[in-house]
Amino acid sequence: MGERKRIPLAIFAVLFLISASSFPLLRASDDADDAIFYESFDEDFEDRWIVSQKDEYSGVWKHAKSEGHDDYGLLVSEKARKYAIVKELEEAVGLKEGTVVLQFETRLQNGLECGGAYLKYLRPQDAGWKPKEFDNESPYSIMFGPDKCGATNKVHFIFKHKNPKSGEYVEHHLKHPPSVPSDKLSHVYTAILTPDNEVQVLIDGEQKKKANFLSGDDFEPPLIPPKTIPDPEDKKPEDWDEREKIPDPSAVKPDDWDEDAPLEIVDEEAEKPEGWLDDEPEEIDDPEATKPEDWDDEEDGEWEAPKIENPKCEAAPGCGEWKRPMKRNPAYKGKWHAPLIENPAYKGIWKPRDIPNPAYFELKKPDFEPIAAIGIEIWTMQDGILFDNILIAKDDKIAESYRETTWKPKFSVEKEKQKAEEAAAGSSGLAGFQKKVFDLLYKIADIPFLSAYKPKILDLIEKGEEQPNLTVGILVAILVVFVSIFFRIIFGGKKQPTRVEKTNLEPAESASNQKNGENEENKEKEESSAPPRRRSTRREN
Repeated sequence: MGERKRIPLAIFAVLFLISASSFPLLRASDDADDAIFYESFDEDFEDRWIVSQKDEYSGVWKHAKSEGHDDYGLLVSEKARKYAIVKELEEAVGLKEGTVVLQFETRLQNGLECGGAYLKYLRPQDAGWKPKEFDNESPYSIMFGPDKCGATNKVHFIFKHKNPKSGEYVEHHLKHPPSVPSDKLSHVYTAILTPDNEVQVLIDGEQKKKANFLSGDDFEPPLIPPKTIPDPEDKKPEDWDEREKIPDPSAVKPDDWDEDAPLEIVDEEAEKPEGWLDDEPEEIDDPEATKPEDWDDEEDGEWEAPKIENPKCEAAPGCGEWKRPMKRNPAYKGKWHAPLIENPAYKGIWKPRDIPNPAYFELKKPDFEPIAAIGIEIWTMQDGILFDNILIAKDDKIAESYRETTWKPKFSVEKEKQKAEEAAAGSSGLAGFQKKVFDLLYKIADIPFLSAYKPKILDLIEKGEEQPNLTVGILVAILVVFVSIFFRIIFGGKKQPTRVEKTNLEPAESASNQKNGENEENKEKEESSAPPRRRSTRREN
């Protein structure tokens, strides 16, 4: 009978957690009265949430379970669609006094390559607005949540604020927001707005960002406009000189300055190396090449043998026509330019004068608009995005209790399952790799020229199969060595060309080196200007 396989402890842990997750999760009912708003999506959303009827929002929302759980959420069910859905609150939530916590869960069950998974907290809409008309233009107070596409990978926190001077709403983006987790697990996003003008962004209960609404370093553009701005009507004077240095007007080009002297000249002192083969080409037709039997001259053109390096040139200093190399021209100076001097008329870099900013205002606290509705308005290339447990609370203790009872149990199950799957995949992949290595080593052991080493190779293979984790690295290393020996014996090493030394070493070596560079350059030019060589291989059907 075969040996009974052991079930890893991790699998037991996963099974236990999955079975535990089948029981109803704690719902933080003790804190339910303290929550300003809470949506668990345990029941179908259709009687509470309104799907936008705008034509562009064709994505279908579904009431579905999170994969591996009995917990329901709001599901993005189709790829490459726009989605919009909104929930009006029974009473608007003010953001000016006290602490307000915004929290929700998302699970990117199929990942997120390009799309949004954020919420919009809408301010009171204009008279006559209807939830079924919810779209991208519906004004919001805060936008919060993941967004990823191309170079964009961030957890947005954006708020809109009305300028008390101009009456215009300005969109302020959190600088350097945290990135979106790259896995397919459930994550909970929390934004805590505090009375001291700060916002904290948490992911899975861990603070990732802290910012001050009134700080110009934390939001772009800053909430408080600058006191002064450049005068848009100010113009640079025509005689304003911004050149810090100018050419010396009194400088004169020296009489011996030759602007036409070339950069390089022929080295007249160079001599052709002894043994140079003037009449031998660098490449010759491959004498072993034969015309393919199915070669059609009319269709494929005239067949020509492929070129190989001329073996006669390997032992010689060079082949072909020899020419003196070029050297740097000692008389070269290039174009003459007058030296630069300080500009006596320099006035500096011009900029318009500053004037008082008509949009400037002072503020001790942000004048947030209240939250009248919660909307999800996104475009995404992925399906499988699940929203769950949307919460608005008075303080983080309430939000924390919801994280512990609604998010953490699910996350723990998913995390353990992920670890088990990764371990299984890694073990399976390693076993397959080891089998391929052993199979190849068995074939190598049968190679005739390694017959003397065959017993040792077989012994190593048997030990490696018994303890693959300990010896597979050694076996692979031996495999590489044997393959190297095999190719060295079959193909041998390339013969290095011999150098012919002359009595006058420096000029000869210099001429030879420079000539070799010139030959390479001439060869490249000839190849680029010559017509393309007809192919000499078998044509593709």
